[in-house]
Amino acid sequence: MGNIDKLTKRLLTKPKDFNWAELKKLLNAFGYKETNAGKTSGSRIRFLHESHAPIVLHKPHPRPILKIYQIRLIIEVLKLRRQL
Repeated sequence: MGNIDKLTKRLLTKPKDFNWAELKKLLNAFGYKETNAGKTSGSRIRFLHESHAPIVLHKPHPRPILKIYQIRLIIEVLKLRRQL
């Protein structure tokens, strides 16, 4: 089992310590590219995909741990797009 499979299974368990670096690695594996929408975007980060609508999230700070609503959103979006 590869690292992406392990990350996917970990995400689906909705852990309380899933971090931003893990999310970036997972979304990159699914073909998403991280982008910041300019100077006024603040902590909003977009993940762009060639054939899907972007995923927009607030980058967590000061700790890089994702909130549970963000994890649920990512799971829902990826399941709808049949990537999970």
